[in-house]
Amino acid sequence: MKDIFQIIDTVQLSEKATLLTETNNEYVFKVDPRANKLEIKEAVEKLFGKKVAAVRTANYQGKKKRERRADFGRTKRWKKAFVRLEDGETLEFV
Repeated sequence: MKDIFQIIDTVQLSEKATLLTETNNEYVFKVDPRANKLEIKEAVEKLFGKKVAAVRTANYQGKKKRERRADFGRTKRWKKAFVRLEDGETLEFV
């Protein structure tokens, strides 16, 4: 997995993500579940041209969904990455 555009899917903009950005200089991304921390770090550095200090990840299982039947399916599993930038580095999304 080398394509940086397949590693990073979207930016998570929520209240918690905004709080992390303001306090710890961390940005939250939705990434490919197969990507590891080194690939995420390289992708952010190449896409935005900023230095990354640390990467934390969290895996999420898909939620159960049931539709008028006894059996159920699941939504897609996904991975969240918390990327902390070096001091003095910021990202502008707008």
